[in-house]
Amino acid sequence: MTRHNNSPSDDLIRFETQISPGFRYPIVFTRDAVSEGNNAFGEILPQDASQRGGLLFVDQGLADAQPGWVEAAGRKLSQATSHTVEPILIPGGEAAKNDWNVVNLVLDRLEQARLCRHGIVVAAGGGAVLDAVGFAAALFHRGVRLIRMPSTTLSQGDSGVGVKNGINRGDQKNLIGTFAPPWAVLCDLDLLKTLDRSLVLDGIAECLKVAIIKDATFFESLENDVDAIAEGKWEAIDRAVVQSARIHAAHIASGGDPFEVGSSRPLDFGHWAAHRLESLSGYVIRHGEAVAIGIALDTIYAGLAGLLSETDSQRIVGLTVRLFGQDRLTPPLLTSRNAEGRLNILEGISQFREHLGGTLAITLPTGVGQAVEVDSIDESLVEKAVEILTAE
Repeated sequence: MTRHNNSPSDDLIRFETQISPGFRYPIVFTRDAVSEGNNAFGEILPQDASQRGGLLFVDQGLADAQPGWVEAAGRKLSQATSHTVEPILIPGGEAAKNDWNVVNLVLDRLEQARLCRHGIVVAAGGGAVLDAVGFAAALFHRGVRLIRMPSTTLSQGDSGVGVKNGINRGDQKNLIGTFAPPWAVLCDLDLLKTLDRSLVLDGIAECLKVAIIKDATFFESLENDVDAIAEGKWEAIDRAVVQSARIHAAHIASGGDPFEVGSSRPLDFGHWAAHRLESLSGYVIRHGEAVAIGIALDTIYAGLAGLLSETDSQRIVGLTVRLFGQDRLTPPLLTSRNAEGRLNILEGISQFREHLGGTLAITLPTGVGQAVEVDSIDESLVEKAVEILTAE
């Protein structure tokens, strides 16, 4: 719809155009996704796949752990596109996002393949690889069809089902990026079984985050499953990851701001401190571990600020400690200070404000499954919260 507010004779001619794009994409969970008998991959491909061609980019870590899976994925895409597709390996982990190298590699390969705008890019791997490959796919021809195949609990339960792509710059996480909905997301739960315990828990942190602020029933489920998750029982882990993906996707679809035009970012509970800890550590502290620390810190802060009862604070922090252990929640960097004596993590507040658009909006729990946004943070209470967390 276009409204004309002025006639040509006016000194000022103003047009206002309203665009209402509709995006739909399937999120599919399955097992053994690339086996001959599984049709999930074929069902999510565009109908004209055989005319368009495609490329497959794979996390090196996934290729090392599951070489047979990667070969089968290449065969699947080759059959679907009627073109021979050789998997292209990408270095995994946060290093994939720390400069333009991976993005440029992907752009080079897309250009060499002369992929058209309706061509298919399949990205298989952890969240960092999906972010970097997705960013390149969003830039090429202003966006080609991206199919994500997340391979970690973190990417299957959170980042891989959303609409964001990006890379880091300097000490700021995701400073450069795009909003670009994928064509489809295909999650193979069997891929999770090669992850070590610490990587499994990275994704559980995001499950915990979304349960605390949005779903008390899910939080109770995590409480009931905490021992099974800690012991690596896959039924409990899969259940948590799928439910996390449902809640994240539902928020993106129905939260009213999928492309984050405003400053509200409830799904970033615990993230202002997490992002700062990641960058301070040179990304030695992984995202999920940093989010767990941020959850514990912000929960204690909410209690000190009078937003959360002591009972609920102890319940949330207690579950976080049971899942991650006290040592992982209190790395030395949490208490490190700059030359002026200020906690280094506090710089994360101003960086987070910039990332949100200049207005601070920090989500804090007011109960299990309930949250509120605040527009300021009392640094003295952060100091106290750090003190309490590290004394646990």
